[in-house]
Amino acid sequence: MAPPPGSIASADDRPGPAQGYPEPLARDFVAFAVAAGVLRFGEFKTKAGRLSPYFFNAGLFDDGAKLGRLAEFYARRLIDSGVEFDLLFGPAYKGITLAAAVAVELARRGHNKPYAYNRKEAKDHGEGGMLVGAPVRGRVLIIDDVISAGTSVRESVALIRAAGATPCGVVIALDRQERATAADGSELPHSATQYVTSQLGLGVTAVATLADLLQYLATSSDAALAAHTQPVAAYRLRYGV
Repeated sequence: MAPPPGSIASADDRPGPAQGYPEPLARDFVAFAVAAGVLRFGEFKTKAGRLSPYFFNAGLFDDGAKLGRLAEFYARRLIDSGVEFDLLFGPAYKGITLAAAVAVELARRGHNKPYAYNRKEAKDHGEGGMLVGAPVRGRVLIIDDVISAGTSVRESVALIRAAGATPCGVVIALDRQERATAADGSELPHSATQYVTSQLGLGVTAVATLADLLQYLATSSDAALAAHTQPVAAYRLRYGV
């Protein structure tokens, strides 16, 4: 079923290839992230204190070629999703670059959209204020790399609503599909992505998910990559939603 206007399909409810959704896009994105050194395997401590067998650092899309290719993946996923929005909003700091790059790629593909972003601190001179870029109005799509705890999304929603606009969804690069943690460190029954959907009422879509990553590893002809399948699968079994 196609997502209604102003919403985005959940990363877990994306239609499959038979329904026209290009799942090869997710596999190609994972391959690109691995080749770019953005998606790494080993043992990494997450913000929640978990030992993860993989690590995704979007800050390493750090040159023009990689950023341009990243924007292409976002733009293709957005166009395929059918989401209707009037403005891209990038939360400081990583979201700023993403919003600008994706706006450029969307325009190149015939979908010219304005973008805006926020400052961490209000500017008291010049144009002033917390928001930079196009006027924040209409249906606003939040763009970021991942959702860790939903904090950035909550802050963005507050800024967007204060400007008189309507947040209509969130798009991210990778959905880790794992349980979120409470302030006291205890595990919650839902993921950060699910929290954004259930508590903030925003649909979330991702270019790729942990399930896509596992499929990529399990079907890889590279023995070194395929060897990471079991640790990643075990991590998902322990912490996944």
